[in-house]
Amino acid sequence: MLKVEKLNVHYGVIHALKDVSMEVKEGEIVSLIGANGAGKTTLLQTISGLLKKTSGEVVFLGKSMNKVSAKNIVKEGITQVPEGRHIFSGMSVYENLLMGAYLRKDKDGIKADLQDIYQRFPILEKRSSQDASTLSGGEQQMLAMGRALMARPKILLLDEPTTYLDIAHQLEILELLRDLNREEQTTIILVIHDLNQAAKFADHVIGMKQGRALYCGKAQEVIREQQLLQLYDIHAKIVQDEEHGYPICMDYALHKHTDIPEH
Repeated sequence: MLKVEKLNVHYGVIHALKDVSMEVKEGEIVSLIGANGAGKTTLLQTISGLLKKTSGEVVFLGKSMNKVSAKNIVKEGITQVPEGRHIFSGMSVYENLLMGAYLRKDKDGIKADLQDIYQRFPILEKRSSQDASTLSGGEQQMLAMGRALMARPKILLLDEPTTYLDIAHQLEILELLRDLNREEQTTIILVIHDLNQAAKFADHVIGMKQGRALYCGKAQEVIREQQLLQLYDIHAKIVQDEEHGYPICMDYALHKHTDIPEH
């Protein structure tokens, strides 16, 4: 469904993405993991057209996105929810949701999708006339996701959708995404820092470091002690969930480098 081939991105002299290649199949949930500055957000923004690539190619449903504007990439079916929720303050929840459908002309379809959003996120219907800025952090994240869904995406890109949320709201958001994936076959790529959540909810995990995609595969193949040492410079203790088979990070510690004395 989505192919990224030898993608390179520069910020001035900084080489932010280095020959990144990946393939995402329709209906998958893919987690991007890695330390801060690894290139995860840059990768999402390049796929969505918000950042200009230096070289390489993004191919979606067999069509190159290299010369497609960010606005038209949304029309093609790729929508991003950026980090920090980005709700429109001074506008109601209802008005925020409608902003997600600004490129659409099908009024009946918009009305039907709005009702579907309200079914998925009942709190948004309850607070539809309320100023979006008065919602809690979890509610604002739901609103940002609901607004993105109003664009009818085939692929939904999410940058740290659980940041600043308590554990219950984190699980609520991730379970909503999994339900959306299963019911609508929406393909999801998300940046996430919690390794256990990445393993629990994703079909595949991509481990990034310094602009490179070092590891790609199932959680059992990527979230391993040696890989985490390279990705994060930590010593991790990994066990397997006996019921579901995904890896669980039980504990971790910083890797301490020993300097070799000069002679």
